[in-house]
Amino acid sequence: METTTDLRDPLDPPETPPAPSCPSDALLRALWGQWKLHVIYTLGAHGPSRFGVLRRAIPTISPKVLTQRLRELESDGLAWREQVNTIPPQVTYGLTPIGESVHRVLKEFDPIAAAWAKETGRPR
Repeated sequence: METTTDLRDPLDPPETPPAPSCPSDALLRALWGQWKLHVIYTLGAHGPSRFGVLRRAIPTISPKVLTQRLRELESDGLAWREQVNTIPPQVTYGLTPIGESVHRVLKEFDPIAAAWAKETGRPR
């Protein structure tokens, strides 16, 4: 009997798309992935920021992963990147209007998350 090993990251979205009846599906797939919501939340809270500021604001994320997530968010139209050609280059990241809308929705979860953490005894 032959078995196959699923090498996909468990945090990756499923490969088969759900029924097209959910208008939020494409956006949810863009938000899917470790650290993406945290990066959006941080950019929304701090406003446009340079990489080092984001890195200090999210100290447990590696520079490699932060770079990947910022590129993905930019590719998905949720964040923007502006580079000034100085030495060293100055790169600033911020949220697009859609990214800002996502941040506002995330903020709406704050009281629910606080109640859930209190009820379940889980850390915030």
